[in-house]
Amino acid sequence: MLLLRRFEETAGRVYTEGKIGGFCHLYIGQEAVAIGVRRALDGERDYLVNAYRDHGHALAWGTPPGVVMAELYGKATGAVKGKGGSMHLFDAARHNYGGHGIVGAQIPLAVGVAFSQRYQKKDGVVVVLFGDAAVNNGAFHESLNMAAVWKLPVVFICENNRYGMGTSIERSSAVAEVWRRASAYDVRGEAVDGMDVLAVRDAVARAAAECRPEGGKPVLLEARTYRYRGHSMADPATYRTREEVEQQKRHDPLEVLLERLRAAGGDPSAQELERIEADVARAVEEAVRFAEESPDPAPESIWDDVYASKDDPAIVRDP
Repeated sequence: MLLLRRFEETAGRVYTEGKIGGFCHLYIGQEAVAIGVRRALDGERDYLVNAYRDHGHALAWGTPPGVVMAELYGKATGAVKGKGGSMHLFDAARHNYGGHGIVGAQIPLAVGVAFSQRYQKKDGVVVVLFGDAAVNNGAFHESLNMAAVWKLPVVFICENNRYGMGTSIERSSAVAEVWRRASAYDVRGEAVDGMDVLAVRDAVARAAAECRPEGGKPVLLEARTYRYRGHSMADPATYRTREEVEQQKRHDPLEVLLERLRAAGGDPSAQELERIEADVARAVEEAVRFAEESPDPAPESIWDDVYASKDDPAIVRDP
């Protein structure tokens, strides 16, 4: 979680220096969700589909920090060869299927991945993450219904950080408790403390165990979290008070984990924490250096990967 935090703080800094172009949505404050999700799942058989606040999830699923930073820089060594940028981080080899920029559009894609698992008689689970603003989209409801009807292995996770851009969920939603919407599709819903990495891990593990077996139903989780920065780097976040943000920082996911460790008798020493901080700082510094020293994509590479080869083994055909 500390890697995610320091990586994002650095990404915000180099963005203001003009080294990253386009949009940039930071994940600061939500780290417990990304790490909790990853720790609950099996990276060899399970899949991630995500929205555009995706840097932290890419790091959590094992994409090297330098490769993520290079993508933000738009370099050829980036996760998507510089073509995706901040909002479209893919790493198919690590079962990370994005990174999607259109609100809610990734949700039916996750249902498709889950359908392929059932069709091929595999036992992978697909976790799809989206923000609270996406739950009023038709794509959310149609996907939940389809996954329930077909009993697909999808864990739907709403990262409820309370604001869809600058609009609070209380202003935009008749039912602000997202997990309750599961009842309309006869599936289980659960709210979880999205600032507690262990609570997230345990909730996702339970959900995956429910929907993984043949005939298991999907599950809707509402991870109640908070972003400490604006919606994007262009957002001054004037729609909320400083007092509100400071109050939420008292429940910072990094501090929550330290409290849990101490309560369990595993209080880390100051030296251990300093070592972890130094290791993370070095990793982030190396990531920036890698990105800045990497080459730009060749102009002609714009035509690469537009069409799939008919011989591509990743294409599944009905025999």
